[in-house]
Amino acid sequence: MTLERDLTDTERLARLDPDELRRLVGSIEYDAAHDPFPVSGWDAVEWVVGNATQAVHFYQSAFGMELVAYSGPTTGNSDHHSYVLRSGAVRFVISGAVDPDSQLADRHRLHGDGVVDIALQVPDVDACIRHARAQGATILDEPHDVTDEYGTVRLAAIATYGDTRHTLVDRSRYSGVYLPGYVERTSSFGGRGDTATRMFEALDHVVGNVELGRMDEWVDFYRRVMGFTNMAEFIGDDIATDYSALMSKVVCNGNHRVKFPLNEPALARKRSQIDEYLDFYRGPGAQHLALATRDILAAVDRMRDQGIEFLPTPDAYYEDPELRARIGAVRVPIEELKSRGVLVDRDEDGYLLQIFTKPVGDRPTVFFELIERHGSAGFGKGNFKALFEAIEREQAARGNF
Repeated sequence: MTLERDLTDTERLARLDPDELRRLVGSIEYDAAHDPFPVSGWDAVEWVVGNATQAVHFYQSAFGMELVAYSGPTTGNSDHHSYVLRSGAVRFVISGAVDPDSQLADRHRLHGDGVVDIALQVPDVDACIRHARAQGATILDEPHDVTDEYGTVRLAAIATYGDTRHTLVDRSRYSGVYLPGYVERTSSFGGRGDTATRMFEALDHVVGNVELGRMDEWVDFYRRVMGFTNMAEFIGDDIATDYSALMSKVVCNGNHRVKFPLNEPALARKRSQIDEYLDFYRGPGAQHLALATRDILAAVDRMRDQGIEFLPTPDAYYEDPELRARIGAVRVPIEELKSRGVLVDRDEDGYLLQIFTKPVGDRPTVFFELIERHGSAGFGKGNFKALFEAIEREQAARGNF
């Protein structure tokens, strides 16, 4: 059973309870007693960017996130700046090199702005690492403690696709703002952390792109090493247009708060969005992050006012009689969705609203999804063709299709 004590620290700080998480991200009741690798939820998504000082302002202004902590030269870290941002239960760590010889600078030269670490909270780091090692996982950091006056955090890390990593975090003995080595930091930009002004509340899923022929390998990794289960599979006509195609499978942890769709390209007449990503990211990596919101219309309006560009949806999508018949009644008129380009999909459990940004960096790689769930535990299967056609139009405009 998922109880209050099973919530992560960010979920408690965001004042989210199990019922709210069920509505926001489709979490389920779960007994971890027999799980060899129990995962409580997300801890943080760490980004490496070319200019962390400017990126942190971008995520505050355009995404409404709140600056809460910092590590850098003034705190004894001469290698890089790291800024910790939070919105609801979503925590980003934005890092950028100070030292030109930093490994972060090398990583950025290869990949551009992107996700380096998808950190997960676990109740027992050592038990998880023992199981992962027995299943053949690559252990990047052995279990160890980091300590300051606020207590102790237990950490370890394993490798996943590309050079992405999962840091495993146990914060049960820690009361500090983030980790030892970080100090509390606020911004004069303006508070966005309260419930009334947050644009999004939780991280719904993180999508990974991998090379042709390797999707099943990584699905098996999450099943075998981390105890995840298969949640969905999209192949063939489900996930193709007249020109490009891909294949996708979704794995999730026991409580369904951590979900990883994994994509690989499929043979087609033209290059898919996955091919473009792999070319420009120079390998596998996190393609997009889905942010769960209570009010997608308000979030889109505010983000668009701050300069965020969303993929356009043709009017014909909303005028399709089959769509209107399939989706039935939703909480807002179709005309309101149409005016913002928000997509809608329904399954046997309910419906969802979703929209996708254009890439947020210089390279056509990482982007975001906003998602508002109303019972549906799906991923917008009915919208795949419209979404991919929109991406193809953008690829063509960039000369990469």
